[in-house]
Amino acid sequence: MIKKICLLFCVIHLYVSAQTESKLDYTIDVNNFYGTILKHNPDISHLITGHPSGVILSFQRKTYGDEAWQRLYNYPDYGVSFLYQDMDNQYLGEHYGVFAHYNFYFLKRALMLRIGQGASYGNKPYDQDKNFRNVAYGSHLVSASYALLQFKKENVIKGLGVQAGLGVVHYSNGNSKAPNKSTNTLFLNAGLTYSIDEESQEYVEKEKGAVKGGEPIGFGFILRSGINESDVVGSGRFPFYTLTAFADKRLNKKSALLLGTEVFFSKALERYIDFRATGGFNDGTSGDEDSKRVGVFLGHELRVNRISVLTQVGYYAYYPYDFEGQTYLRAGVRYYFTKKVLGSLTVKSHAAKAEAMEFSIGYRL
Repeated sequence: MIKKICLLFCVIHLYVSAQTESKLDYTIDVNNFYGTILKHNPDISHLITGHPSGVILSFQRKTYGDEAWQRLYNYPDYGVSFLYQDMDNQYLGEHYGVFAHYNFYFLKRALMLRIGQGASYGNKPYDQDKNFRNVAYGSHLVSASYALLQFKKENVIKGLGVQAGLGVVHYSNGNSKAPNKSTNTLFLNAGLTYSIDEESQEYVEKEKGAVKGGEPIGFGFILRSGINESDVVGSGRFPFYTLTAFADKRLNKKSALLLGTEVFFSKALERYIDFRATGGFNDGTSGDEDSKRVGVFLGHELRVNRISVLTQVGYYAYYPYDFEGQTYLRAGVRYYFTKKVLGSLTVKSHAAKAEAMEFSIGYRL
């Protein structure tokens, strides 16, 4: 493993060094980690038997304030990372993930917060015959995210630096296939960082009042869709559709508030209602209940260049069938293709229980 890591570093170094016409500044780092799976759901208690460990390899570009968003966020890094994790449980197996990430800096750049979002491949998902105890992941491919909070010292010796801290990694397929109890691993990590360009560049000074820039209230529409399955294993994966209308108020160049309403159409919920009505559960389900729901939501949007982080809380105003509770949450990322056209990837959940992974396209007037 050490030889492979060194070879990877050398290849990246040679490639970036060949870009002689550009004054770009890149860093690479490697972190080893060791931790434990958090028991966020009692249904995964039997899967918490060891201490997961792994390695994170990262390649990122530094920024120096050439663009306004870089100055607003204290000159973050952005890049890609690979995460390998041994779950230390025979039913959970191993994960191999690829992520896009940002590094944000605090305390005179001594403290770094990394946020990464991507996908991971698990080699031992749920299987009715061969691996029925793995209720955490119902599919090989899952959505994944991780965060690091590290103390970091760069260029201690000829471009080589050190870093160490805490981290957490989350795996879930957004209920695109049951079962999907998901896992969260909390870990300690330590590693090395290497600056390919040893000559540090000067930062463009942040101008006063740079964050100001509120805008009038805007309006827009979003179509969300995807495939999900109810909690009944083997009940089938079906498409869903959500129609959303929203208003937003951009408070400044970083933040905006959102208010909206939406209608949910879910074939999986429709099939679940039929299952409860005909399965002899005697819970009062007749099968005639409407599977449609209508919600209202309030949210926040944190913008970083063309990307923004969304957090929303919603309430079903029309809720004819009781399914997972009348309050729902949504979190994810949005990308602005233009000032008016946007796309997003979000997870809709009820508390810690995911209902769907949503792919969206929208238009802001």
